[in-house]
Amino acid sequence: MSPETDLSAGGPTRKQQQRSIVTQRKLLDAAIEAFSENGFKGTSTRDIAERAGVHHPLITYHFKNKDRLWRAAADRIFSQFVQSLAKTLEENHHKSPKARMASMIHSYVRYARHQPALHKVMVQESSYPNPRLDWLVDTHLKPLFKTTFQMIEQLQELGVAPQGNPALLFNMMRVSGGGLLALNHELAASSDIDVNADETIEELADLMVKVFLPGDPGETSEPN
Repeated sequence: MSPETDLSAGGPTRKQQQRSIVTQRKLLDAAIEAFSENGFKGTSTRDIAERAGVHHPLITYHFKNKDRLWRAAADRIFSQFVQSLAKTLEENHHKSPKARMASMIHSYVRYARHQPALHKVMVQESSYPNPRLDWLVDTHLKPLFKTTFQMIEQLQELGVAPQGNPALLFNMMRVSGGGLLALNHELAASSDIDVNADETIEELADLMVKVFLPGDPGETSEPN
C-alpha cells in the first residue's frame, strides 16, 4: 500500500499525524496560559506538560526546548490577531477612515477578550530586555504598528484623532483596551465590571472610539 493510499484510508500514518496535531495544540494552549500567567522565567516545561495532560518528553519531541515553545505560542497569538485585523480591514475597506479605525478597535477588543494572553504576554516580556521581546517586536509588532501609525496620521490630518505623536496615541489606545481586559478579575472585584460580558466589550470599544477619535468632519463612505 502506498503512503497516499494509507493516508486516504485513515491508516496508522494518518492517525499518528492526527494525534501529533492534537498534542501540539494541547501544548500550545497550555503554554499560552502558563506563559501569560507566570512569564517565561516563571514557567517550567513540566508545568506546561501537566496543564496539557501529556508526557513531559513530548515537549522536546515537538518543540525542542522551552524557547521554541514560547515562540510557537506567541506566534499563534499574534498571527491570529493580525489575521483578525486584516479581515476587519478587508470587510470595511469601502468605509471612511474613521469607520475603518473604529472597526479595528472593536476587532481588537473582541480578540483581546477572547485571547487575554495578547496583552499579558507583552506585559511579562516587556519588564526587562530579552531576545524573545526583540523577536516579537521584529516579527509581529513593527509591521502591524507601521501600518496603524499611518492610519492614525491620516485621522489626525482629517481632524478625527487628537494631535500628538501618533505612535504614542496608538499605544495609549492599545493599552487602555488590553490593560482593562487583562485586569478582568480585579475589575470584577473592585468595580463590578464584567469584561467577559458581550455588552461590556462593545461599550468599551465604543468608549475608546469616542475618546480617541472624537472628531467628525462629516466624512462619507468612499467609493468602491
